[in-house]
Amino acid sequence: TTTTQPLTRLSFTGEDFDIVEITSGNEEDFVRVRGAMLHLPGKDKMTVSSSSSGEKEVVMDRVLIAATPSYDLYRGHDGGAKIGWMEKKLISLMTDTFDVYMEGKGGFGVTGLFKPDPAYRIEGDFLDRNFSFKNEEGKVVARANMDGWVQLDMMNHYQVQVADGMDALLVLACICCIDEEFDEEHQKRKEERENED
Repeated sequence: TTTTQPLTRLSFTGEDFDIVEITSGNEEDFVRVRGAMLHLPGKDKMTVSSSSSGEKEVVMDRVLIAATPSYDLYRGHDGGAKIGWMEKKLISLMTDTFDVYMEGKGGFGVTGLFKPDPAYRIEGDFLDRNFSFKNEEGKVVARANMDGWVQLDMMNHYQVQVADGMDALLVLACICCIDEEFDEEHQKRKEERENED
């Protein structure tokens, strides 16, 4: 059996997330995510930092020119080593899908036929915020689902479970990027409905 590390995360103001670890039965501050997705060059970044030390752990940088929503992922501070990237699949049969690629895992280039196989595939119901991460073998290595009675685009609460050996910071970084993408989609749909009236 795989043990999991339940984590919970609460978004207070769009891209600001406070993540608490609840594995031991006690709530302990784990990491904070801060940043802004303004769709301006150099301004579309979010940073995962340790709650205890303030040290930057992961930086998510939105790729401005891409066929689908894509984020470059860096370990540590701005300018840290690129560890991979996440992108929404252009064509998915049943549901939206995000693929996570790890740097140095084969392939050549980041587009077309020469792209490496994804290290992780993220699938599920993104609008209802219930999805899972699967590794190359198709095994579930993390799950995220909405938790709580009240859910607004500006304040979401998730329950996240991460399998032993899986990079919890990578999972949390990807969840924050996905949350941002679907908050934008919810906002676009709301504006379209208002314009129809």
